[in-house]
Amino acid sequence: MQRGQSLPASLGQVLSVRPLLPFAFPGLTPSFFPVSVGTTPGSPVSPLLFVIYVSPLHIPVPRGLVLSYLDDFSVTTSSPSCRCKSRALRSIFGHLRAIAHTSRVDFSVPKTDLIHWLTPVQRDPCSASRPPPVALDGQLFHPFPKLRWLGYWFVPNLASSAHFSRHLALSQAAFAAVRRLSAYGLGVCPHLGHRLAFSVLFPILGYGADLFVPSKGLLSKMEVNWRKVQHWVKNYFVATPIPILSAEASLPPLAVLLPHKRGMATFRLGWSPRQINPASARLCRAFPSLLIFRAPDSHRSVCTRLDPNIMPLNWKTPRPSPPTRTHLPVDAMAHLTLSLIRGRSFAPLINSSVVLDLAPLRPDNVMKATYSSLKASARLLILDSWPLDHPPPPYYCFHLSLTPHPFMGPGKFIAGRIHQMRAQKSDLAAHPYWSSPEALRFCPFCGEEQETFSHAVPRCPAKAAARSCQLQGFTSVSPDAPIWSTVSLHSSLSAYVKATTTNHGPDMFPSLPPSPASMVFLSAPASPLPVGLLFSSPPRPV
Repeated sequence: MQRGQSLPASLGQVLSVRPLLPFAFPGLTPSFFPVSVGTTPGSPVSPLLFVIYVSPLHIPVPRGLVLSYLDDFSVTTSSPSCRCKSRALRSIFGHLRAIAHTSRVDFSVPKTDLIHWLTPVQRDPCSASRPPPVALDGQLFHPFPKLRWLGYWFVPNLASSAHFSRHLALSQAAFAAVRRLSAYGLGVCPHLGHRLAFSVLFPILGYGADLFVPSKGLLSKMEVNWRKVQHWVKNYFVATPIPILSAEASLPPLAVLLPHKRGMATFRLGWSPRQINPASARLCRAFPSLLIFRAPDSHRSVCTRLDPNIMPLNWKTPRPSPPTRTHLPVDAMAHLTLSLIRGRSFAPLINSSVVLDLAPLRPDNVMKATYSSLKASARLLILDSWPLDHPPPPYYCFHLSLTPHPFMGPGKFIAGRIHQMRAQKSDLAAHPYWSSPEALRFCPFCGEEQETFSHAVPRCPAKAAARSCQLQGFTSVSPDAPIWSTVSLHSSLSAYVKATTTNHGPDMFPSLPPSPASMVFLSAPASPLPVGLLFSSPPRPV
């Protein structure tokens, strides 16, 4: 979008006069007939019919393009001069209005917004050139420093800080509302908390990651908010290491999730038919597609934002370090698919059935199977890059997973106790803060060895009766132990932890009635009244 400008506008209401809509059915000759009824409010067919109805408004624009999402239209054009851009936009708007008038549709001109994509020289405050306004229907529209379209916040230099700052604030507000469903230690189970994190909070926080890349400082702020979500889901200690926190919560860091989100956006870009996607038509000619259709090379200049002294790279070439050269934006996205389509002769289409010429060459089921396998491979790449970018401590040896652990189904309190013991940051005597003495790390129940996770659950002799009743000969908590893969053992482990008060802090033990043998009377010699009573209690973990 170098030296271009965008003019979004919203379509108004369709007039009450019923238009004539064409419908074509297989094997029948298309004919026109009047439609005397409308669709119900909220019907899913309404947006589809509206898109079909306004499809003539998507006209070819020299050195520009027209994009729309339902009733929101955006016109972009590029020119070396700001005044030429303003005249071009007025001309394109007049052409669009003339076409819309034939379809009995009009634009809501007062809702129009304008922004200029400027070169670094034009953005210089000392520059004499100032972006001019655009006049439409006698109204003057001055350019905005920030513009929101379809939830994306744009600025003249296409920086991502304005966009992600606003979505970070929205995510924090949403998390403040969601966390009311569950306090620390009670409320919804961790399995449902994991679902809320991925289905409600992450879409807000990561919205726009398919187009923008957050800066390092802003990504750090987003990670802090994401770690709060992980703590809320799993009820962890504050001292839990960050890599273990994300591994136990089955919520990868944003530094891993956001590139995956951009990769999935590239799937939709590179795997869709070029005839129906203007962005896909601007991919490099070397991209392995079955279709030979491509937009003219002159149209690719609209999607560029490069300095004149920087030569673009081919989509197959990795970006050098230091980055003396760079990709075109559309080629940089295509480069994300290189690890998946390497060695493949073609990129399968998402909807190959819309391209009639491919039916005899590539059946639709072959396309769907190939595309599904590539999506599964992209998901596996998360598990490959996760430990490389954020390696857990050497003592943590449990497997990484993107799905919730099976023992996350019980209550949040017991599931949190199990997560804490797996992370070795818990109320067990051998998992204290770093300054705890070595002598206090022995098991308070048996006193024979240090109270680790492998001792407290399968080996503590003081809990043999409960273990034989609940766990039935269970002997290991290693990553490959059957307790982590057998569904019947998950409830047994939860019942065992609850019955034996394993990993319960000193203030979590049930109050026991004192026996007469455990009473000690303390009285002052000079006072006729006793000072108090001291009841001794069973040994408790430190």
